[in-house]
Order: sequence, then structure tokens, then C-alpha cells
Amino acid sequence: MEPYISLPETLQRLDELINEQGLKRADIFDSQVLAARTALPDVVIGRLLKGRKPPADSVNERVCARLKVVSSAYLARTGKRMSELAADIHAELGISDVWARNVCEGKKTPNIDLLHHLAAYFGVEDGERFFTAPADEALNRVLLPTLRQLEVPETDALALLLRQYGVETAHMRQDGSMTREQIERVLKGVLQSVLPQEGESGK
Repeated sequence: MEPYISLPETLQRLDELINEQGLKRADIFDSQVLAARTALPDVVIGRLLKGRKPPADSVNERVCARLKVVSSAYLARTGKRMSELAADIHAELGISDVWARNVCEGKKTPNIDLLHHLAAYFGVEDGERFFTAPADEALNRVLLPTLRQLEVPETDALALLLRQYGVETAHMRQDGSMTREQIERVLKGVLQSVLPQEGESGK
């Protein structure tokens, strides 16, 4: 199990890597992208990125607020109306249309069992914890994968070889679309295609 890293530690290490690798801070700390991935308000993301504490809230308030954000995003993505979403949840989870609508609009707090099923229905990361975690933990969960992707050990032979030829794997990871393993497979294939094979002589 990896040691726990707090949000301040994650932010400090990311800032160090951004400076070391010549990245753009705005690409890593895009508040709108982070708000969408955490269901937190932009203003809360801004406070956290500046090292400030988020506004105090209760677990019920978090759940209601984030369910409303997730539901709104789902409606915008699918083009459905709230009545259709409520009907879908009624059919899928067996709760009444009225209760489903109230939950999706952030007016009612679902019980743990319903929250678990709603997390699966909306396909959010980290299950029901997505809705219940404090704001700093929610943001940290989203930033940690980026931190791990940027932390390529200097002893990595492939990274060192590529750096000799002016290729930085970090540049390929900026958008977070490829894992380190995926990048290495691609780059090894490229190297194998340009380097002499056994029995061949270099040109």
C-alpha cells in the first residue's frame, strides 16, 4: 500500500515537477477541468489550489451538492430532461420518480444503499466516496494520478535514452491520456523500428 500523501504534499510535488519539466501550470491545475472531475465548485477548487481551506460543510451537504452537479452534467451530456432521468432511475433502482428527482436536484439526501447504486449509475470514480469525501480529499484523488504519471525515475533507462535524443516522455503525458506503461510500449516499438536488428549492420 502506498503511503498516504496529503493535498498540500501533492500540490508541492506537482509544482516542483512542473518547474523541473518545463510544463505549464495551467495545464495541470485547470480549475474548470478539476471542478468537473470532482463535482466541486470552481471557487472551492481555487481556494484549495492556493493552499486555503474549503468552506465548512456536512456530509449531507456534500452529497446533495455533488449529486446535483453530477446529475446536471449527465443531462447536459445526454440531452435528456430531468423527468427522463428520474424515470430511468425509478426503473433502474426502484425508487419513486419524485424521490429520484428530489435526490438528483440536491433537495434530498439518499441513504447509503441508494448512494452506492447512484455512484454506479452515474459511473463516478471511487464509488460513493466521490460524494462523501471532504473537498481536499476529492481534489487530491484527482491530482494523484497526474503526480504519479509525472514522476518518472531518473534511473529509468528508456527515459534516459530518450532524453539523450531530446524526447521528453512528460510531454506525451501532459493530457493524462496515456499511462507510463502505454508510453513505454509505444516508444519501444519506435526504437525497435529504427535501430538495427540482430544480424543487421547500422547504416
